[in-house]
Amino acid sequence: METIRGSIYDYPKYYDVLFGADCAAEMRFLQEAFRRYARRRVRRVFEPACGTGRMLIRLSNAGYAVSGLDLNPKAVDYCNRRFRQAGKKPVAVLGDMTDFSLPRPCDAAYNAINSFRHVAEEGAAVRHFRCMAEAVAPGGIYVMGLHLTPNRPPQCTEEAWVARRGMLQVNSLMQSLSLDRRARRERVRLQFDVYTPRRCFRIVDEFDFRTYTAEQFRGLLKKAGGWEIAAVHDFRYDIDDVIPLDDCTEDAVFVLRRIPC
Repeated sequence: METIRGSIYDYPKYYDVLFGADCAAEMRFLQEAFRRYARRRVRRVFEPACGTGRMLIRLSNAGYAVSGLDLNPKAVDYCNRRFRQAGKKPVAVLGDMTDFSLPRPCDAAYNAINSFRHVAEEGAAVRHFRCMAEAVAPGGIYVMGLHLTPNRPPQCTEEAWVARRGMLQVNSLMQSLSLDRRARRERVRLQFDVYTPRRCFRIVDEFDFRTYTAEQFRGLLKKAGGWEIAAVHDFRYDIDDVIPLDDCTEDAVFVLRRIPC
């Protein structure tokens, strides 16, 4: 099979097939989280690292005013074309989640599937949460999906899944190659096997994620200021299942609430 080595984010069409295949549970969870945890009515929603806009378009269709930013110009273009094709104005801009401002505050924000862990340094991570504290109005919430590093060997070091859209199929394999707790770095390999009627090929990407234990994440929020943990769920997106945040927590969906700094 032909192999391409490069960033998976440079192939938004295939990325969207995989991560946009089943968003229904996330949508239900988000809308219930807005009602349950926000202390203001949620009308405006912002997504840092919005990628292909898989959630933004669904939130827009549900009646929310949405906006997003992403570092990857190909992802931003894909997202905005998706909105234009739906007869809507483009909503995504090119930007860095550690250095941005919004024209006006939003009521809620959303950042899924570990995007925040691409922020490699502590100072940049603090800047992200301070930017978000300016972006989200008091009483609003920030829902963040994060794989934490437990104080024991991680239970999941490999994930594989398959998604289809029309005649296109994408098989994905994600593997944790190494974990350096002292340096707080996890080396990850992500592979897409793409099948079309005329071509089959593989995209291989390797990158580093910054690691967080539950204690380290709490410490980061305290350093940044402006946030409290309203609840923690897991990636089953069951709004009625609140999980503990402790040394064993691995898969976490944080609901952070904006408080006065």
